[in-house]
Amino acid sequence: MKIGVLKEIQKGEKRVSISPNIAKQLIEKGFEIIVEEDAGSSSNFKNSDYKKIGAVIERRGVVYKDANILVRINPFDEDGLKLVGKNHILMSQLFHKSNPKLIEEIASKEATAFSMDAMPRISRAQDMDVLSSQNNLAGYKAVILGAYEMTKIFPLMMTAAGTITPSRVLVYGVGVAGLQAIATAKRLGAIVEATDIRLETKEQTESLGAKFISVENNSEESEGGYAKEASDDYAKRQKEAVDKSLFKTDLVITTAMIPGRKSPVLITEEQVKQMKNGAVIIDLAAAQGGNCELSKMNKTVIKHDVKIIGTSISPESVSTNASDLYAKNMFNFIMHLTENNEFKWDLDEEITDGTLIVYKGKIRNNGKTK
Repeated sequence: MKIGVLKEIQKGEKRVSISPNIAKQLIEKGFEIIVEEDAGSSSNFKNSDYKKIGAVIERRGVVYKDANILVRINPFDEDGLKLVGKNHILMSQLFHKSNPKLIEEIASKEATAFSMDAMPRISRAQDMDVLSSQNNLAGYKAVILGAYEMTKIFPLMMTAAGTITPSRVLVYGVGVAGLQAIATAKRLGAIVEATDIRLETKEQTESLGAKFISVENNSEESEGGYAKEASDDYAKRQKEAVDKSLFKTDLVITTAMIPGRKSPVLITEEQVKQMKNGAVIIDLAAAQGGNCELSKMNKTVIKHDVKIIGTSISPESVSTNASDLYAKNMFNFIMHLTENNEFKWDLDEEITDGTLIVYKGKIRNNGKTK
């Protein structure tokens, strides 16, 4: 079976879905690897790196023509879909809940498609979970970006000229990205606080040395490990509890997202007005509307003397590591789905069922084919 590794063409994207190291492992398992020319160049993987391990470098059209499995990171684009046929198996982050037209187009081609962002949040799928591996890097990078944009340093520093007090960091959302942001900010010496609708994240926050801003909430973690949308009453009480910390913090990192829906607004313009001069907000949820009312995707907005940076961030900015991790997730996923280089098509198995969005031209819904 031939796996085609496509070049990412989305603006600003530097990652590649299969690194040379993982391509080598797939070849050792009996797969053939066809890589689109320069697919890995932005992640510092040369064409020659792929050739050395036995992969074939081809033009885009040839990859589509010759490969059975087409692998990429971002959703398939309109031009690419024109080259998709009924025998193709597509694997990428399709974000199917918010891209129904894309799913319908794939179905019209009678193709099969797996959505990597739909991976079930279960223990045996952890090594296939691309959202976790990429969000881990996003949380780290958010702190580094914040440190660059701030006009203060993170740690306590005692000098002959006087003592520099540590910066204060506030993290909204204690998921994978939030936890890594907390850990990174603590390592750099900041005073860190965090808040989340899920009270079970309190212990995780405190284990990293940060303070959890607690608001009593009857909501439970929703299916799939993501937080439910907060009630109006909870949102009001959370705002009141967090404001005291928000108004004296130097760096805010927001990570709250709801799959397939607009990101909840956690910081209003009125709140921004009351923040410290020079404070920085890194909004990781900007691609879905943003957790800050003033966020703009891929833009820096300065309002009321606060710098607001909207981003999806930047696993792209550490593309070598991000590509390696994504590729490892892909390897584990392909190994799970196949046996002797052929797909098992166990449609009742939880991981297959959760990620298989289109099967031979039929759109699936909750394990059933429409």
